[in-house]
Order: sequence, then C-alpha cells, then structure tokens
Amino acid sequence: MFSMLMKSISMPGRKEALPGRDEPVLEPMPHAVLGNPIVPPYPEGLERIVLGLGCFWGAERIFWQTRGVWTTSVGYAGGYTPNATYREVCSGGTGHTEVVEVVFNPDVISLDAILQLFWESHDPTQGMRQGNDVGTQYRSAIFTDNDDQLNAALASRDAYEAALVKAGRGAITTEIALAEDYYLAEDYHQQYLHKNPGGYCSIGGCGVSFPAIED
Repeated sequence: MFSMLMKSISMPGRKEALPGRDEPVLEPMPHAVLGNPIVPPYPEGLERIVLGLGCFWGAERIFWQTRGVWTTSVGYAGGYTPNATYREVCSGGTGHTEVVEVVFNPDVISLDAILQLFWESHDPTQGMRQGNDVGTQYRSAIFTDNDDQLNAALASRDAYEAALVKAGRGAITTEIALAEDYYLAEDYHQQYLHKNPGGYCSIGGCGVSFPAIED
C-alpha cells in the first residue's frame, strides 16, 4: 500500500509513461446541460482555458453554472499518455491531472473572474492532492491558450498567494503553463453531477477570498 501511495504522488517521466492509444476514448455529444458542443470549432470571440482543481466532477459543475460560460468538458492534461483512460490516469502512470475545459464569452465574464472562481473553489496549496483525494491526477493546474492568459494566471497566483500567506496558509503549488494536449474523458464523466445529482463532489475552497482588484 505504501509503495502504491508513493507512486500515486510522483510524476512519471515521459519515457516511463503509459503508451496510450491513437483513438479518443469519447465520441463527443453536446453538453448535457448547456446544449452546446464540447469540442471545437467554437463560435468566434469565445476564449478557452483548462483548469485542474481536484475531482473534475464537481469542478465542471461550478463552471457550467457560471453566467458567461458557453460550454465545458472534462478530461486529462499536463501529462504524456495520449487518449488516456480514467483507470490509467488514476494509476499515476500518465502524468495527467483531471481538468475542466472552460469555454467562455469574455464580453460576459472576464478571464480575471474565471481565475478568481478557480482560486476560491479549491485549496491550491496541497500539492498532489485535494483533501482526501490523493494522487497526481488531483494536482492544481492552469493551462492557458496564449501568453496573455499565462501572464494573467501568473499575476492572479501571486495575488492569491499573498492573501493565503496573510491568512496563515501555505504557498501555492499550482502548475501554470501554456496548454499542450487536452484529452476528453469518457462519456460517463461528462457533466457527471447533472447525470448523477447525488454523486460524489469533493470541491471546496479553503476559506480565503481573492483580494479585491484596485482601480
């Protein structure tokens, strides 16, 4: 058991990662709540960002319920294994974390507001875990579409870390990088808490508000 736990909180190297497959594990269907496609192409003017904040079931619901979000999906990012399965990701052998792809209308909700919701909805100081969920697949992460988003994410991290330190909390461990590959998770994970209203949801913030932005 101890050796399995150690493996689950250690990132594999690229050469050690599971091989994966060429075929996606999902034939995409429209969003079960919003009715919009969960794969590109998306309407012109929308933006996307990929966020990891623990178990993706509850994380996705937070964002599909947010005004200005056009669609969401859940999947795997930040690792090496192409078209990984949930079982493979949970083994710790892919390097992926569970993520939500958030596609939003910046004329309705700003990137800053999306990032504030991200920070306040989980504890970004826990490394390879969220609460009782332990493993590389539960690490906090932000994967951005471009350098402007990346810079905004880094600035928001610094602002929230200052608030956390003031509140006596630890340093942020969130991985922040430009997005590479994003692989959709299996169909039963998509909009899971809509399909299973009484399902498990571990999402919860750490009780520290994002600092107000001064004009």
